[in-house]
Amino acid sequence: MSKKKAAKPAPKKAAKAAKAASSNNKSLLVENRVFKPSAEFSKKARISSMAQYKKMHEESLKHPDKFFGREAKELNWSKPFTKVLDWKCPNAKWFVGGKLNVSENCLDRHLEGPRKTKAALIWEGEPGEKRVLTYQQLHREVCRFANVLKRNKVKKGDRVIIYMPMIPEAAIAMLACTRIGAMHSVIFGGFSAESIKDRVLDCGAKIIVTADGGYRRGAVVPLKKNVDDALKGGDTPVETVIVHRRTGQDVHIEEGRDVWWHRELEYVDANCAAVAMDSESPLFILYTSGSTGKPKGILHTTGGYLLHAQMTCKYVFDLRDDDVYWCTADIGWVTGHTYMVYGPLALGATSLMFEGAPNWPENDRFWKIIEEYAVTVFYTAPTAIRSFMKWGDEWLKKHDLSSLRLLGTVGEPINPEAWMWYHNKVGGGKCPIVDTWWQTETGGHMLTPLPGATPTKPGTATLPFFGVDAAIVDDLGKEVGVNEQGKLVIRKPWPSMLRGIWGDKKRYQDAYWSDFKGWYFAGDGARRDKDGNFWIIGRIDDVLNVAGHRLGTAEVESALISHPSVAESAVVGRPDEMKGQGVVCFVTVKEGITANRELADELKKHVRKVIGPVATPDEIRFAAALPKTRSGKIMRRLLKQIAAGELIKGDTTTLEDINVIAQLAASSGED
Repeated sequence: MSKKKAAKPAPKKAAKAAKAASSNNKSLLVENRVFKPSAEFSKKARISSMAQYKKMHEESLKHPDKFFGREAKELNWSKPFTKVLDWKCPNAKWFVGGKLNVSENCLDRHLEGPRKTKAALIWEGEPGEKRVLTYQQLHREVCRFANVLKRNKVKKGDRVIIYMPMIPEAAIAMLACTRIGAMHSVIFGGFSAESIKDRVLDCGAKIIVTADGGYRRGAVVPLKKNVDDALKGGDTPVETVIVHRRTGQDVHIEEGRDVWWHRELEYVDANCAAVAMDSESPLFILYTSGSTGKPKGILHTTGGYLLHAQMTCKYVFDLRDDDVYWCTADIGWVTGHTYMVYGPLALGATSLMFEGAPNWPENDRFWKIIEEYAVTVFYTAPTAIRSFMKWGDEWLKKHDLSSLRLLGTVGEPINPEAWMWYHNKVGGGKCPIVDTWWQTETGGHMLTPLPGATPTKPGTATLPFFGVDAAIVDDLGKEVGVNEQGKLVIRKPWPSMLRGIWGDKKRYQDAYWSDFKGWYFAGDGARRDKDGNFWIIGRIDDVLNVAGHRLGTAEVESALISHPSVAESAVVGRPDEMKGQGVVCFVTVKEGITANRELADELKKHVRKVIGPVATPDEIRFAAALPKTRSGKIMRRLLKQIAAGELIKGDTTTLEDINVIAQLAASSGED
């Protein structure tokens, strides 16, 4: 169908329209619903009032030596640090001169007392197997595998690739590396052979720890085959591949290179002393999941990272000895590192690990697990929450979720409607929600409510964590006004900050410290409301320029999801001769809703009403599903290519369902 080009508006009218749109655009951030912590929750919380938070936050910025020096004493140090911070932008050294070991802090120190026999990890496999490892048992298994690594010539400073399913052995391998001073680099189990090879070559790993396979929605993921394919040609530094038997399927074992995990254990004992590591010794490399170009290996070090992980579990999740805590992230992402393994175990908490998908074999798998294990603290992604909404409340009603006392979100901004559903349906209206903003690079939470102190509003990550000096500035570094969009920067160093990009100092400087001298900027945009709350609008490169007006894609997505027919949406821009960029919306409707031209027109009007004329979608494309990684993130890069009518480029191996792309590309939208 041919379309007439829109007439170019007269300058005065265009300016007036832009001004009106800008005003309307702010309305989405005027969220008047405020949820204060209950008196009962605040009474028991470690931080119980805003006055206490403000006093501590001020001290953490003005007197970081005193504040973090005090907090760091809660870790076990084999040699005390002599200086809290040595900062020469962009290079930070935290707890200078101190020595400690991450494995010892996560395991050994809990063996004196009742935590010895307490559950450290609770695991459920997708087929239904169940395991519980106490702190004593986990310590034994970590020591044994650390000895396996040493038997296979791994020494302090070596890099170990871990490419595993969501099983306890993945955490055991990580902790074993830290015990002997080796760096691990965990690769998400959905990555391709080519991605494995790229990372092996970049970090120079000489050993890979993997499994024969893993389970995903009833199918076996061929992990060992992917490793074999990555190592074809013999042009990598890998000398040994340790294979854990998970699925029992037949796999190729190459003589002289491949060894079985269980057989290697026969040659070692369970005695392995933890190696004292300098506070700034490299702990792990985690590659960002960029789709093109050289992989970017984010480097984290020992002391500062572990402290921030422990502190955020203590203050943000308010974890206690009687909690059963569940972070649903894959261990291959930073959330799995910090908030499934290191943070909870450093604090002596019980951490639950689940191998499968939330809708296998049915849509209530998560709710079954919460009920069965009496989960008290639940941390998941907004994408998952929107999927739960789409599947319907009846799945929730089958299960008793009354054990929950705290909910959390991570990964992307959560729209207010999803926040309210999470609060009312999952939390029963009684659980505080900690909506956390942070990145692979930051190591841990940066903006977050504290559940016993912070009044929350649906959709905002609220306020900075301790030591975080956050601001929203324009391109010249000047702070913007209330509800004005700008760039989110961090103006002071914090303990868990990345220490570089592996092997590329210049890229580290250019990527994070070149936009504003002395300030960290990693590409996210935000606004701040009159109460000081930070509202994340997403990546700056996800901001559209429509007729000279900057429009956050997250705002349009929130507007769409606020319509009662919409379950999920993703908004991207496409080139437009007249406006610079047009607005293309991919929409998934709720069960029982018919997606047709009439609904598309209704949604366009709805967005126009909620935000303003400038945000009116050019096209609505209905989709049975959106392209997501197995960790639940929408791959907007692919949607941009589809919207522009381009061929799909870049790596698609992390997609949950490759067929989604073909279906979207074949559709032509509602017009």
